[in-house]
Amino acid sequence: MPPKKRSAVVNPAILIELACHTFMGTALGLGFAFALTQVDAFGISTLIAHSGDPHMTFTVLVGTFTLAFAVGATMTGIVFTMMQER
Repeated sequence: MPPKKRSAVVNPAILIELACHTFMGTALGLGFAFALTQVDAFGISTLIAHSGDPHMTFTVLVGTFTLAFAVGATMTGIVFTMMQER
C-alpha cells in the first residue's frame, strides 16, 4: 500500500490561524514599542526627542519592533500549526 500523500491544497483554516498569529504579533509589537517610548525608564524618548528628525526616528523604532514581533509570531504560528497537523 503506497504511503498517503498530502494534498496540494492548503486548508483555509491554517491560513486564518497564521493570520491570527501575525495580527497578535503586530499588536504586541505596537504595544511594546509604544510603552517603551512613552515610559522614559531607559531614556529612549529623550534620545528620540534630541535626534535630528524625531518623527522619523519614532516611526522607524515602532516599525522595527512591530515587524520583528509580527514575523516572530508568524514563524511560531507556522511551527505550532505544523506540529499540530502531525
